[in-house]
Amino acid sequence: MKNYCTILFIGIGVLLIGCKEKSKEIKTAEKKVEFNQELANELQKMVEIDQVAAYIPQGKYKELTEEEKRLQEIFNQNGFAGYDLAGEEGSKNFWLMVQHSDHNPTFQKQVLEKMKIEVDRKNAKPSNYGLLVDRVNLNTGKAQIYGTQVRYNMNTGQAYPKKLEDSINVNKRRKSIGLEPIETYLNSMSEMHFEMNKDNYMKKGISEPKLYKTE
Repeated sequence: MKNYCTILFIGIGVLLIGCKEKSKEIKTAEKKVEFNQELANELQKMVEIDQVAAYIPQGKYKELTEEEKRLQEIFNQNGFAGYDLAGEEGSKNFWLMVQHSDHNPTFQKQVLEKMKIEVDRKNAKPSNYGLLVDRVNLNTGKAQIYGTQVRYNMNTGQAYPKKLEDSINVNKRRKSIGLEPIETYLNSMSEMHFEMNKDNYMKKGISEPKLYKTE
């Protein structure tokens, strides 16, 4: 009987420890994050520079090193900037700059892991998460999942997805994160690309882009 009680006591002790640790995890996860207007404003200014950077030749990209460092600092301090911390616009701005960090796929992947946590908490936009998933996969040699990254047929103006996993079920995956059917998306990308390069296409005798059939 004595041995039985000892074993039972140890079992209860382990159980109690386990409950205590679990409780601690829950409290940490539910810790209230206060909205940071100063950070939201900073992210707005940073994304404005980021948009300019998209048109800067790669040789000059080193001029933006300080902005990149700051983005890393914000991530190290806060993880992914969700709605609660930076508002919907601020969260979008943070995501957009990470999305454009193709030269640093390791950083993109780190952010992606934290962003998934916020998406599950409904504290970040699922469709933006899907866009980053595709970006990270392609930047690390894998196939994309949602078909958000595209190339163009320069003879027809039609967009088509870069390397894509399981294309048959892609629309199911897209729907699960709030994205429209891939045919609709590719048609939008085709039309936008055509308008941006209209003069070149017109010289080839192409007056409109080739589009996919939609339901």
